[in-house]
Amino acid sequence: MTTKKMAFHKSRCQHILSYAFLLYITFSQTLAQAPNGLTVSTHDITVLVNKTETFDVIVRDPFTQDFNIKLKKQHDNSVHLDPMEFSVSAGSDKSQTVVIHGLKPGNLEITAESEPNETWVTEDVFVRVTVANSEAIIYTSLVFGWIYFVAWSVSFYPQIWTNFKRKSVVGLNFDFIALNIVGFSLYSIFNCGLYWIPEIQAEYFQRHPRGLNPVMLNDVVFSLHAMFATCITIYQCFVYERGDQRISRVATGLLSLFAVVVIVCAGLAAGNVFHWLDFMYYCSYIKLTITIIKYVPQALMNYRRKSTVGWSIGNVLLDFTGGVLSMLQMILNAYNYDDWVSIFGDPTKFGLGLFSVLFDVFFMLQHYVFYRHSADITKSNETVESVVATSATPNIKDSKISVIEQNAA
Repeated sequence: MTTKKMAFHKSRCQHILSYAFLLYITFSQTLAQAPNGLTVSTHDITVLVNKTETFDVIVRDPFTQDFNIKLKKQHDNSVHLDPMEFSVSAGSDKSQTVVIHGLKPGNLEITAESEPNETWVTEDVFVRVTVANSEAIIYTSLVFGWIYFVAWSVSFYPQIWTNFKRKSVVGLNFDFIALNIVGFSLYSIFNCGLYWIPEIQAEYFQRHPRGLNPVMLNDVVFSLHAMFATCITIYQCFVYERGDQRISRVATGLLSLFAVVVIVCAGLAAGNVFHWLDFMYYCSYIKLTITIIKYVPQALMNYRRKSTVGWSIGNVLLDFTGGVLSMLQMILNAYNYDDWVSIFGDPTKFGLGLFSVLFDVFFMLQHYVFYRHSADITKSNETVESVVATSATPNIKDSKISVIEQNAA
């Protein structure tokens, strides 16, 4: 490289470094000059009726002037605040403790405004308050939540065990399995997206600035585990006896329609027609639709066969337990927080739980009432076939062959 070219490149690098340094200085000064307002010690508090809790309003950096802070309640009759107003003096970094006295069960938000009115001073002063009737109900609801989480998680394995023990999946409807794997896959996409992807979380909080992420870790674990357990069942469908069972044309058509919707929505999100958060919501809507229809093929199959052999009742009993406890938890929470709107105002979740429980009851009627003798007949036939097969060996006694023939008749 010539001396002239080396000098040119050296000069260019110096210009780039100088420009980067100027940008750094400007950005640092901007951050240093950005005002830091007030914040709170916690954004979420639960208080019982006729009990008190506290939170602190914290001064991040001392102000250069005096501010008068006034707290605002979303619902006036739910809590009493002491104090409702307080002053923050210039140069002071003293926190203000606020006492919340619960008056009536419900949910509300506490915000604040300043005088002089400066948005940056109070924009982080907000507290979501839940007023409850009973602490015992809070813990009971928590216990119910863990029990139904375990019941629903374990409910996949009785069917897997039944298939393994019989070395057959005859009696297990393939439409149900196909709908299940698609539903839980989409549910996993929704949960993992909202729980792990920062861009989707940012979009959610942009729409709900003071909301909570609706997806918890147990939601993610449950959906991924459900997908894993369903994959095991699908594997069994390939390796065990299945007769002439296959996915029906109706189910194939529905699954194809769902696939088209997912692909189109993903394309629209990739093309910035709408946000990826909206794509997640569409995945959840398809999951809800699948939850409504997935039990129908298995119920019809049991009816046509007049038998529940091959369909695990353990799966049904555990699903029923989880569904009942889920609805009881919702009712307890509605009473404890006076939030009946969550059930009657938006009945989707409660209605889906009730729908699943009703199907479980129907399956139990099929197993224990309508077709209760079908399992005994099947076992008897299997025993006769096994003994007859054994009698074909040359070492068996003629007297035993005679007894077998009589039983078979």
